[in-house]
Amino acid sequence: MNKYKQIEAAILAASNILITAHKSADGDSVGSSLGLLHFIEKLGKKATICHPDKAPDFLDFIDLSPIITMDQKPEKVTKAFIEADLIFCLDYNSTDRVGKEMQVLLEAATCTLIMIDHHQDPQGFTSLTISETSASSTAELIVELIEQSGNEAILDEKIGTPLYLGILTDTGSFRFNSVKPRTHEVLAKLLAADVKHHLIHELLNDTNTASRLRLQGFAMSQKMEILNENTVAIIPLTKEELATYDYKKGDTDSLANLALSIKGIKVAIMLSEGDGTVKLSFRSKGKDNPVNTLAAAHFEGGGHINAAGGMSELSMPETLDKIKSLIPEYFPV
Repeated sequence: MNKYKQIEAAILAASNILITAHKSADGDSVGSSLGLLHFIEKLGKKATICHPDKAPDFLDFIDLSPIITMDQKPEKVTKAFIEADLIFCLDYNSTDRVGKEMQVLLEAATCTLIMIDHHQDPQGFTSLTISETSASSTAELIVELIEQSGNEAILDEKIGTPLYLGILTDTGSFRFNSVKPRTHEVLAKLLAADVKHHLIHELLNDTNTASRLRLQGFAMSQKMEILNENTVAIIPLTKEELATYDYKKGDTDSLANLALSIKGIKVAIMLSEGDGTVKLSFRSKGKDNPVNTLAAAHFEGGGHINAAGGMSELSMPETLDKIKSLIPEYFPV
């Protein structure tokens, strides 16, 4: 029996299924969670989705109501973990990626744990692991689950819409080098299931707010630094600057990619200050400029070769100094 058939069997045997994903929700973690939920429901079972925190506002166009978050309803999340006899770990491969509160619950769980993920270097904390680094996204692997378990006939618009969203966002609208021929085959299956791809693009990309655009304009014109012989761009935004532009979660998500689009830039780093921490977003071009190693070694993070995240408990000036001191080592010119 292949692993995907084993997962189907585990779903059918379970009474209380829990779906989890990583902290700082993105399109792939949200899309793969919702897609898996609707697939499980099509199999005649029920499931609960628990995430560490709320998804960014720009994903509000999709129905997020099935998602319970630890930061808003800790009692319900705790109860779901205690009652679960099957837990899915989607789009993450180490327990610290779910935040400290959920990490305690996850590591205390004694039931069956299943990982479905596409990041490098998975921890061995699950009973069954699907770890495919060649996949464009976890959402793509949920489509593989549906197909390889023999259930492709039940793939419909409700299941496919969040999965399309997950693939779309994790591939940068299909422009990252993670896109393979198989990715487009999967997309074709979703379109055949009547997924309205043009509406997803429109609802995702054409819903800017004036404050978001003003923040992005300020960041690019006033805050961006070009370093390392014009190959690295850094954009630091302080807590006060974010507040000035009425920052909402997700407003800065495209800034690193925007800086990376500048001719000659090979690496872009976005820093945003919160309460006692600085969040870092790394983007790069090419296999010769891996950002996941830098994020993992120095900023408690990780991710893909060309897209990673991390955090720092240093002040913004100290974090900036640290980043600048590491650039020549990791991205020599």
